[in-house]
Amino acid sequence: MSVWRNALRIGVVLACLSGAGLGATAPARAAAGFATELSGLPDEFTAGDGAETVSAVVSRSDGGDCVKVRWSMVLGVQGLRLDQVKVDRVEDSGSFPLEIRTEGDVARLTDRQLDPGTLCPGRTVTARYRVAFAEDVTRGRVSFAAEAYDENLRLLARQTATRQVIGEEVEATPSETQSSAPPRDPAASEPAADETGEYATPSDEAVAELPPPGAAGRPVAQSGRFGVVQGAFLLGGLLLFLGAGLLLRLRHLVRSDGNAAADGDPGLAFERPPARRWR
Repeated sequence: MSVWRNALRIGVVLACLSGAGLGATAPARAAAGFATELSGLPDEFTAGDGAETVSAVVSRSDGGDCVKVRWSMVLGVQGLRLDQVKVDRVEDSGSFPLEIRTEGDVARLTDRQLDPGTLCPGRTVTARYRVAFAEDVTRGRVSFAAEAYDENLRLLARQTATRQVIGEEVEATPSETQSSAPPRDPAASEPAADETGEYATPSDEAVAELPPPGAAGRPVAQSGRFGVVQGAFLLGGLLLFLGAGLLLRLRHLVRSDGNAAADGDPGLAFERPPARRWR
């Protein structure tokens, strides 16, 4: 009985480990007392018109201890390709190293190192990104989701925004606009600050976890496709397979020991009553 109890305990431990691996893919929730803002966003981006500087600023208002920050920017595109977008994370000392992971039309750019600044109550930490688009882009949308994490990869705050991307060849001259285009309502042409709906920002499932190391320094469209979700399922399947094999092995050993005791030394038999002959 003790062997079976130990086997059952081992199986429960393996199942808990498997559940923990799968549970790691749940979307993270922002912490209370923190807020993130996106600044420097133009009303719309113009392809081939140089880089724009976009800043993400995180603040703290709960009066807690000072913490270090790791930034992660999630970039989503519609109507254009990821390889038509160039994003550089910059600090006063120059470019800041990034790790990049892509999934479809969504890319996550995570700092390899903690931000040089320290987040304290009443102070802020800022991350700056230089964003540019290729000249062959005609029209599309780009979405940003700036996420601030602490040293333990706990999500502090998240802010999203969406903007249009217009190609230079799409913009008509004033004379062409007056002669061919019908008048439009000026209010309808003004882009919203944070548009939603059909061009919503990436979902929480696509940006649930910080990516593992190994993709920094490569173009956005060339990073790997194997993500945290796939790794968690692979780990869970491996643990379940090992647990089932261990249970089968223990069962085989119990049967072998019982047969050997019954066929060998009579003193080790499991107290079988002596056989009686019928008269």
